[in-house]
Amino acid sequence: MSKAEEKPGGERAPNGQNGSYILPKKVGIIFSDVKREYFPTEAQFITEKTALRDATVIAGYINKLNIETILYPGTPEVAEKLRHDKPDMVLNLVGSVRGNEYLASTIPAMLEFLDIPYTGAGILGESLSYNKFLVKKLLQQHGIPLPNYQLFNTPSDPLDPILRFPLISKLNEIHGSVEITRKYAVSENEKDLRSRLKFLMQTYEQPVVVEEFIVGREISAFLLWGVKRKVYMSENIFEKPQGKYVFADFETQWLEKESHITNQKYEDPVLRELVKKAFEVTRMADYGKFDIRIDGAGRYYFIDSNSNPFFGPKEIDCPMASVLEMYGVTFTEILKRLLSNTMRDATRD
Repeated sequence: MSKAEEKPGGERAPNGQNGSYILPKKVGIIFSDVKREYFPTEAQFITEKTALRDATVIAGYINKLNIETILYPGTPEVAEKLRHDKPDMVLNLVGSVRGNEYLASTIPAMLEFLDIPYTGAGILGESLSYNKFLVKKLLQQHGIPLPNYQLFNTPSDPLDPILRFPLISKLNEIHGSVEITRKYAVSENEKDLRSRLKFLMQTYEQPVVVEEFIVGREISAFLLWGVKRKVYMSENIFEKPQGKYVFADFETQWLEKESHITNQKYEDPVLRELVKKAFEVTRMADYGKFDIRIDGAGRYYFIDSNSNPFFGPKEIDCPMASVLEMYGVTFTEILKRLLSNTMRDATRD
C-alpha cells in the first residue's frame, strides 16, 4: 500500500518482537536544490539556504547507526541516480523545487513511481500542505477550530464582513513564516490590508489568506508516528515581546542571533485529540506540525499546519527536535522510529 493510498487513523504495530527496530542498510537523503535566483525574495531564500548543511548533519546521525547514506539534491537527475544506487529507502527533506514550494509534492510522486519507500507525507498530503486555504476548508469541515478567514485572489476582492480587525495576511503556498513580519503582517484597517495584499501578490504571484489575528498564547504541536501516534506540545514563551502583537514572526525565527522564545511543555488531552484528527484530515504521514493560538477565554484556534516540517537535530535549531527533547525523545530515537516504520511499511506492502 503506497502513501498515496494509505488510510489514516489506524495505530501502527511494533516492529519485530518487543518493539525492536528494523533498520535499512542504505538510505538516500533528498534535500532542496537551493540557488538564490530560484527565489523572488531574500526572505524565502533564507528559509532554505542551509538545506545541504542540514542534510549532511542528519547523514552523520544515520551513519552512527551503521547505515550507509547518499545525499541527493532535488534536481531532475535524482531519479536516474536513485535507480543506479538502489537505496532501501529515502529520507525526504525537500521543501521546494526550483524555489517553488508547491512542487515539493513531485518528490513523493517520483518515489512512488520508482517504488522506493520514503519518509514524510505522500503525494496528496504534501500537495495539500501548499494550499493553506484548502487545508483550512478541510479542517473546518471536520470540526477543527479556526479563526475566521478569507482567500484573496486580487488585492481588490471584497472584504468578507464577518472578518474583524486586526487581520493577519499569509502567503497561500509558502511556509517558513515568510513575510510574517512584526511591522507589516498584521493590519488594523482596510487601507493597510489592501496595501499589504498588493505587495504580497505582486512579489510572490499567488493568492493570500487573511485571517483574524487571535490575541493570546501560542502553542506548537508535533505529531510523531511511531508504534503509535504521539503528540508533543510546547507553549512559546516570549521573553522580550516586540511590538503590539506577539507571535513567532520571521525575524525571530530566521534573523535574530539569539532567540527570545523559550518553550515549556503544554498538556491538554482535548488539544491532543484535535491534533491527531487534524493530522488525519490533512493526510500527513510519519510526522507533522501544527501552530495553535489560545485566546483569553481558553479557546483553541489552529492557525497553520505543515506536513513535512523542518527536520533535524537540535544543533541546527530544529524546533521539532528541541520540543521532543523536552519529553525525553532524542533525535537518534526520532530517526530510528522514522527509518524503522518506513522499512516495516515497505515489507508489509
